[in-house]
Amino acid sequence: MGRGWKLFIIAIAAAAVLSGAGLLTLSWWLPRLAGFWLPAATTVRLDGNPRWRSGALWLPGLRYRTGDCELARASNVTLGSAEGRWKLGATLLEVNSACFSKLSTSSDQPAAPRSLAEWQSMLPKADVAIERVSLLPWQSWAGALRLNLDPQRQLIHWQGENLSLRAVLAGQQLDVQSLALSVAGMTDPITMNGLLTLPKIPDRLPDSGELAATLKTASVPQPLRASLNWQQNSGTLTLRAQDLEEPLLLLPWRVSAQQIAISQGKWRWPWAAQPVSGGVALTLKDWRQGLPGMEVTGRLNVLTQGRGGKGNVVLSVGPGHLDWTQSELPFRLTGESKLAQLLFFAGIPGKLQGPLLDPVLRLQPGALLRMRGRLLSTLEVDEARWPLSGVAVSSAGIEGRLQAILSAHDNQMGRFRLHLDGRATGFWPDKGRWLWRYWGDGLMAPLAAKWDVKGRGSWQDRQIELASLSTGFDQIRYGGVTMAAPRLTLARPVRWLRDEKTPAFSASLRLNAQRTSLDSGGYLPPAELMLDLNGSDPARFLYKGKLTADPVGPVRIQGRWDGTRLRGQAWWPQQSLRVFQSLLNDDLKMSVRGGTLKAQVAFSAAADQGFAAGGHWVVSDGSVRTPDNQFTGIDFSLPFRLQAGQWYFGAKGPVSLRIKAIKNQFALKNIRADLQGWYPWSAARPLRLSNVGVEVLGGELSLLSLQLPQTEAATLRLKAISMSELVTAIQPKKIAMSGRVDGALPLWLQNSAWLVKEGWITNSGPLTLRLDKDFADALASGNIATGAAMDWLRYMEISRSRATLNIDNKGEMTMTAQVNGTSRFSDKNQHVSLHYTQQENIFQLWRSLRFGDNLQSWTEQHATLSAQGKTE
Repeated sequence: MGRGWKLFIIAIAAAAVLSGAGLLTLSWWLPRLAGFWLPAATTVRLDGNPRWRSGALWLPGLRYRTGDCELARASNVTLGSAEGRWKLGATLLEVNSACFSKLSTSSDQPAAPRSLAEWQSMLPKADVAIERVSLLPWQSWAGALRLNLDPQRQLIHWQGENLSLRAVLAGQQLDVQSLALSVAGMTDPITMNGLLTLPKIPDRLPDSGELAATLKTASVPQPLRASLNWQQNSGTLTLRAQDLEEPLLLLPWRVSAQQIAISQGKWRWPWAAQPVSGGVALTLKDWRQGLPGMEVTGRLNVLTQGRGGKGNVVLSVGPGHLDWTQSELPFRLTGESKLAQLLFFAGIPGKLQGPLLDPVLRLQPGALLRMRGRLLSTLEVDEARWPLSGVAVSSAGIEGRLQAILSAHDNQMGRFRLHLDGRATGFWPDKGRWLWRYWGDGLMAPLAAKWDVKGRGSWQDRQIELASLSTGFDQIRYGGVTMAAPRLTLARPVRWLRDEKTPAFSASLRLNAQRTSLDSGGYLPPAELMLDLNGSDPARFLYKGKLTADPVGPVRIQGRWDGTRLRGQAWWPQQSLRVFQSLLNDDLKMSVRGGTLKAQVAFSAAADQGFAAGGHWVVSDGSVRTPDNQFTGIDFSLPFRLQAGQWYFGAKGPVSLRIKAIKNQFALKNIRADLQGWYPWSAARPLRLSNVGVEVLGGELSLLSLQLPQTEAATLRLKAISMSELVTAIQPKKIAMSGRVDGALPLWLQNSAWLVKEGWITNSGPLTLRLDKDFADALASGNIATGAAMDWLRYMEISRSRATLNIDNKGEMTMTAQVNGTSRFSDKNQHVSLHYTQQENIFQLWRSLRFGDNLQSWTEQHATLSAQGKTE
């Protein structure tokens, strides 16, 4: 081999070695070489050594830093060439916008191209494909980027979940073929297209252009059309509804080298509960100096009209500046907002401070929001105040003292005043801490009661705790009942853990009341209701407790609340009736001697269906005594249902009343009555009283059926009533009778004219009437005719008697009677036929207690003989 070939082979080997060494040391020399063209204090760093893969250079990672801030990083970068075009790719490119403010603007750096044409002329023929590009902190707009580049035409394609773009740049013409944005609150993505003319030097806004967009939102019943038009240094942004001629937003703007200004802007919103409108003005001075050097001034006002006339709320901002690191923008919200029923008054000065991407809103001394007006249909707010001085709001939470004061009244219910005072530390719902205390008082007019409330609580991260509560009335007086000093307190704090995986809610409530007095003279001993609550949150929990008023009770209660309906059950275990003795007025001289009570009730309550309940009360073997009466063997069964304010008695069988005996002037035995039906009653839902009966005076009184509303008479029947027992009971002094009578009294409880219509009474066997001799002699001595009649009535055997009676709804009774019988006087028998008519008010008759004397007086006044008396 010749020497030339040896030199050639050595050269080839040296070149290969140098190329390999250069490739292996690329991670060392490439960042240093790039540093000649990058801004000062910036560096490029490679993650690992580059490699050659599939005909392209592969870099595992590339990082670009400015100072101590990582401005950008790329992963799996590839660079190759095919068919005369460069191919650049990466799986990830992430850019941190917070580092922009740290880029150096030193004039020592090599001059970059100025014109757009110069930039385009430097572009190689290349295709760029990056699977994911993300600009922090706007990661939601991340997407895949495709660029098709050459000096004459550049194609841009972006595809992400919330943003897609397809545009073509040819020279100075940028054709936005399609742009779609997914924005919260919009039912469909915002779509946009248009044509822009870019300036020759890309350091200002496009020279001219026109963009059109379509928006759809759930709060607006029709699509919205937006257009942005401009020529040179001025233009207009317009937003319209599809079927409305007047625009919703009109912003004329002008740009100069010194400022960007929006002047005489207008806006309106016709779909709110109350239509609102206003104006907009905004000025950005020295905008070319970037955010730190730009001065911001603006004004936005809202015009309202409602209760009290017209209102105007103005938000003024600036002069101040916004900065990536330290913004300082003062603002003031002032004015009156007058809505349909409410009036708001604001005077809120403050400042926007801190980094632009994470600012702090600080409210200054004097910040106050007030409100008055009608909050509910009958509740009038005299004043509500929210002092906001010193409150700061940021992404970290709310800091400062939080207060609220509410004074209100209701013309029928009364008035009240409530206070809330607390302090927040880095607080957002379920984050940070908020401690508070509250207090208030008021007057509840329907109950003639003063009330008060106080307590304290906290919201620490995901746990809300009501540590103390005390609320109650000085008294409650309603419907003849007066309850002394009822008060609700916490036996155990209310705790609500708002955790998605293990939520929990618990509390223990105690309701105490002192003596409850009845206007009738009785009272209920001091009572206590204890309730334990356990569940996942205040909308879903179980409760369990008991009600006691020693010696009454305890009544056990349990149930659940599901956020819309309260359900529960109550059990009253069997207990002696004597514990209710205190409910009876001592003046009644009524003594409960025995018997038991037990009950069970189920209930539910919901806003859409109201209150519903059903249950069963049972009284067994009751015994009650008064000076004139003694009730023994009382059995009472009350099954019921209640829904929508209507009672149904006899849900699983009729309401049943049974009394073995009532001892009084008349001895009553085996009293019975059944009740079933609706109350209040109607024709479709009647109430029926049936199976009514009582054994009295040796016979029986019965009522087969009484229906309300009444469509037919309810007949009260008398069977075999002993007249001797009746006379003995009413104790006439000089008259005696024996025998039995039957009768039927058709009762009308709902009749415009009658209580009893065409009732009758007749004897069911022989009747005997006997007058005391001295009584009869005294009557006969005064008058010859009367004396003759008394002679016939001294002793009379009645073979047939019948009386008919009618009673009108005022109590006036008319009775017509016919009596046929035989009178025995002076050892002679005489046929007697007696006809008479009596009129008397039975209400007045029953009010009298001297039955014997009344009957005796009636005999003196009404005894007559038929002129056709016959002597045998």
